[in-house]
Amino acid sequence: MIPLAHFMFVSAALFCIGIYAVLSKRNAIMILVGIELMLNAAILNLVTFSKHDKFEASGQVFALFAIILAAAAVAVSLAIILNVYKYYRTIDPTKIDNLRN
Repeated sequence: MIPLAHFMFVSAALFCIGIYAVLSKRNAIMILVGIELMLNAAILNLVTFSKHDKFEASGQVFALFAIILAAAAVAVSLAIILNVYKYYRTIDPTKIDNLRN
């Protein structure tokens, strides 16, 4: 059986990569990918602790709800990004200076 520390290390690495992607990228799609990486790290933690808990599987159920919410958030975010691109012709968040006309 793989020890808990290995899963925690992979989760921390995923979270750090996600933070780097959010803070360093100038593309809205890459920022969205970074957020998804951070969510996947949190879901990995939930499943890991649920696997090592011998009594209940509540972490896996909570992870399932987190996956569903993440998918819905991606759908809404992509719709917003497409509408912003249609209006501004760019997905660089630094070049979008106003949200109203």
